[in-house]
Amino acid sequence: MSTKDYLEKDYYKVLGVSKTATADEIKKSYRKLARKYHPDANKGDAKAEERFKEISEAYNTLSDEKRRKEYDDARSLFGGGGLRSPGQGGGFGGFDLGDLFGGGGDPGTGSGRLGDLLGGMFGGGRGASTQQRPRRGADVETETSLAFSDAIEGATVTLRLASERPCPTCHGTGAKAGTVPRVCPSCQGTGQSSRNLGSFAFSEPCRECRGRGLVVDDPCPACSGSGRAMSTRSIQARIPAGVADGQRIKLKGKGAPGERGGPAGDLYVRVHVSPHPVFGRSNHNLTVTVPVTFPEAALGAEIKVPAHRGAPVSVRIPPGTPNGRVFRVRGRGVRRPDGTNGDLLVTVSVQVPNALSSPAREALNAFREATAGEDPREDLLRRARQTS
Repeated sequence: MSTKDYLEKDYYKVLGVSKTATADEIKKSYRKLARKYHPDANKGDAKAEERFKEISEAYNTLSDEKRRKEYDDARSLFGGGGLRSPGQGGGFGGFDLGDLFGGGGDPGTGSGRLGDLLGGMFGGGRGASTQQRPRRGADVETETSLAFSDAIEGATVTLRLASERPCPTCHGTGAKAGTVPRVCPSCQGTGQSSRNLGSFAFSEPCRECRGRGLVVDDPCPACSGSGRAMSTRSIQARIPAGVADGQRIKLKGKGAPGERGGPAGDLYVRVHVSPHPVFGRSNHNLTVTVPVTFPEAALGAEIKVPAHRGAPVSVRIPPGTPNGRVFRVRGRGVRRPDGTNGDLLVTVSVQVPNALSSPAREALNAFREATAGEDPREDLLRRARQTS
């Protein structure tokens, strides 16, 4: 991407947020748009895929505090790329913005642009060493959905990612096939030129090579000589056992590839877990609600309770068990990071029959007569009178 394009692109508008948006607001908007325009949800739709790439490009810049500041500073200094004199293209007063910022830099990091220029003014410029130094790839964020059972036991999923990579046509050189860049004759490959202003030396990216140290005489038609291009790729990622809904998993080295031999960035996967019709989760414990009859709760019983991925377990219900009591079955929950398992929490729900047979009705009437002297509300009424 050229510097002119970088400055003129309004990443805030792409994500539909204000320039004062918080990091959480930017992330929330990105997730919403990424789900809408993801290639998996718009198969064969070239416009949706291009929109997805724009969204990813904008998020890669605005989600990083340093990159966002450099982007904001550059757009503030040059009016969002709009400083032009009448009749002049991307320049201002004969001074080309691409020359000032160094077209060889990466818009995602600001390398070769404003940071190098200002650093050179005060003797802190990184000079030619910056251009040749390996650079780590950008971090990438995506989302995936798992079934309840896969989240508990772990699963391998296929993820489609969009990130900036070396142009596949020119392999990152920026030159057309069959040609190679040549060392810049003005800066001798350093990418920097100095101007003596008397009290201090003003260092700036070389105007001829725009800070790259190399000159491309015949640019690659695919990337217009930038050497970079957005691309989509599919990877297999292992989601560990016990992942919870909404959890963010870090996969080291699975992000965007580095430059000049630098390491790849990391991939962050936000996991969404589908609910289960029977089981729930509470941290590393599984939960289940089991119906019991009134006689079982009153007289006690041994009941069978479902367990996730295994035979049912037996739970002893003691006499006089109240509705809502929770019983714990050790080790039948979710695997923890240390290798141990959580528990299965069983909540009993005393069931009241909708209809009664004649023998059952007679038995309940007999029970009511046998317990006629007991009033379960007596203590409640007494305490209410004391506070009146």
